[in-house]
Amino acid sequence: MCVKAKYVPKVDDAIYWAVWINCVRFLFRSLGPENLLLKGVLKMFTDFLSFMVLFNFIIPVSMYVTVEMQKFLGSFFISWDKDFYDEEINEGALVNTSDLNEELGQVDYVFTDKTGTLTENSMEFVECCIDGHRYKGVTQEADGLSQTDGPLTYFDKNREELFLRALSLCHTVEIKTNDAVDGAPESSELAYMSSSPDEIALVKGATLIVTCYYNPNTSLKILSQVLWFFILGDILLFCKGADSAVFPRVQNHEIELTKAHVERNAVDGYRTLCVAFKEIAPDDYERIDRQLIEAKMALQDREEKMEKVFDDIETNMNLIGATAVEDKLQDQAAETIEALHAAGLKVWVLTGDKMETAKSTCYACRLFQTNTELLELTTKTIEECERKEDRLHELLIEYCKKLRHEFPKGSRNLKKAWTEHQEYGLIIDGSTLSLILNSSQDSSSNNYKSVFLQICMKCTAVLCCRMAPLQKAQIVRMVKNLKGSPITLSIGDGANDVSMILESHVGIGIKGKEGRQAARNSDYSVPKFKHLKKLLLAHGHLYYVRIAHLVQYFFYKNLCFILPQFLYQFFCGFSQQPLYDAAYLTMYNICFTSLPILAYSLLEQHINIDALTSDPRLYMKISGNAMLQLGPFLYWTFLAAFEGTVFFFGTYFIFQTSSLEENAKVYGNWTFGTIVFTVLVFTVTLKLALDTRFWTWINHFVIWGSLAFYVFFSFFWGGIVWPFLKQQRMYFVFAQMLSSVSTWLAIILLIFISLFPEILLIVLKNVRRRSARLQHVKPLLTGSSLNFHFCIKSIVKTSLSNAGGK
Repeated sequence: MCVKAKYVPKVDDAIYWAVWINCVRFLFRSLGPENLLLKGVLKMFTDFLSFMVLFNFIIPVSMYVTVEMQKFLGSFFISWDKDFYDEEINEGALVNTSDLNEELGQVDYVFTDKTGTLTENSMEFVECCIDGHRYKGVTQEADGLSQTDGPLTYFDKNREELFLRALSLCHTVEIKTNDAVDGAPESSELAYMSSSPDEIALVKGATLIVTCYYNPNTSLKILSQVLWFFILGDILLFCKGADSAVFPRVQNHEIELTKAHVERNAVDGYRTLCVAFKEIAPDDYERIDRQLIEAKMALQDREEKMEKVFDDIETNMNLIGATAVEDKLQDQAAETIEALHAAGLKVWVLTGDKMETAKSTCYACRLFQTNTELLELTTKTIEECERKEDRLHELLIEYCKKLRHEFPKGSRNLKKAWTEHQEYGLIIDGSTLSLILNSSQDSSSNNYKSVFLQICMKCTAVLCCRMAPLQKAQIVRMVKNLKGSPITLSIGDGANDVSMILESHVGIGIKGKEGRQAARNSDYSVPKFKHLKKLLLAHGHLYYVRIAHLVQYFFYKNLCFILPQFLYQFFCGFSQQPLYDAAYLTMYNICFTSLPILAYSLLEQHINIDALTSDPRLYMKISGNAMLQLGPFLYWTFLAAFEGTVFFFGTYFIFQTSSLEENAKVYGNWTFGTIVFTVLVFTVTLKLALDTRFWTWINHFVIWGSLAFYVFFSFFWGGIVWPFLKQQRMYFVFAQMLSSVSTWLAIILLIFISLFPEILLIVLKNVRRRSARLQHVKPLLTGSSLNFHFCIKSIVKTSLSNAGGK
């Protein structure tokens, strides 16, 4: 029997194969009786193509359209979430891509910046150190500082003024004044603007002592860390930067006193900067000026040449002192990190700050607990040996053996083992990381990277300090390439975080005080770090469950759809006769079963959102792509095979009675197929209704509306004589079929038999859940009446919570 193109919803493919079949059949007829073997081959080829057209519906082509719609429409729920709205910036969350919604529910590693992400990035000048003496608090007069931490053995008022002058001039701050409006001058208070809040905090601290040199007609803007300043005929060079950058450029005997203050401030969680100066002779100044002009005029390697000139200048400087700036921790940052740890996620902090400062912040935000044993791979720990690589190799082997002894099997359930064993944290700095990633080829320790990764995988938290932006991206790339390809997420607020945001699977930018570079280059942007908790534990969890159920349901309903067609071929002589009418073939995935699963994938909440955020352990139940593994796939496959077999053979045994009508009329094959299709549509739709836990008016409308539309369409399609159809096969078939009581009973019975295993499974799960709940509150029943009332209240509260989730 010829299968025509009108039976197939994919018109282009159907026409293509129909042309092939007709060409081969024409060739088949042109052959004589002597070419029997060739005729057999051509017959087999045409039958193969015909069956390919007939069974192509098992491939859920419409699923791709539904998935894209679900991702696009589902992304709006993040933007509409009122919990993500921040009144301070008057903005909420923003979704820049909708292709990664389900990835939010599968994150294994979280890489976060510190400043502006874990902290407020709202700097406040706390104290300073000049020539080894600590100054905290200032007087109202401009003649000195107060509250030193000891007698001044070397006190020079010019030294203090030199320090404050460096803070006032060596920065990137712009000063803005309010212009007069209609002749009425506004407040004369100056407004400071800078790309870094640290700069503003230092300038504000300096303004308490001295007045900034400011010309109202020009903008004060220093574009580099080095400033040439002429005072009393002397030429001074000011330099400000991190201790790791300044200490190598100053004289050694000046470091010790200031270094002690810097380390103490870092332990207290303050951000520190060192200030140095150098007096330059006029002849040297002219020589340096010529070198800078030559470097600027160079056509090749201009930046390298200028960098070399600067390195030559910034030597043998005099250390003046250091500053300490406080950056407060963000609201609920500690609770968010605790929740991420409880959900089984590994949190890494990648920062450019000093180790002591970052370490103090990590304890404050509970990345490191008081019982966490820290493993350090820093410059201090490897400088004890002359050959740094040998010392580094020793530490790596020592730490690796220690962790292997704690986790002997390298366990598959490592996330659960964290709560049962000693927790470990790793601290590494940028120079040590460079040594690991760029180890020499002739070294016997060429396996640094693999050993380092083994250590990191068994640590609950990792702190990487003194990191350059490129190193942040290298760490994310290194973790991405681990065995198993874990899902990585990076979150930051500044331009220096863009590289790691782009490198990770999921990038999240925070709309902070360092511009919008991170937010614009990210997949999602949120106002605060605390919003990451709900974004992953609630939205990510639900998105993954919805998309996983959508994919499995599509394969399930298409297998239910095509299996009766396959079984039908054994009873029609493999003639490629379709079981369903062409209209049903076309409308099944487009109209009859598309909207219910789309609404389910957008609105379903199998667990209440409050429960997901309050119990982070629920996130671990879906980790590792748990819902799309072989076990769930086989369950859906066996369920579809069982129901498809019931559809076909149940109707087949009913048709053993030649007459089902009261007037003794005999049903035909189109009535047979229509009964099978009716049972199919009702069963797969009611199956989705059984899986729904969160009912809305939209769910009711699309589920019951789809069933009503199928009945209406069947009456409409078979109740009118269509002039464009050559054969009116379905004319009055559906109406005549429903006129028989036996048919009604058969349809209801087959639907119940098909759904009975699912109903039984739901009942068993509810009984088991209820028994577990009673065992949980049973000890309270033996106590006092107060405990009894508490027990009743807890049961009622749990029931109401479950009812809200449903």
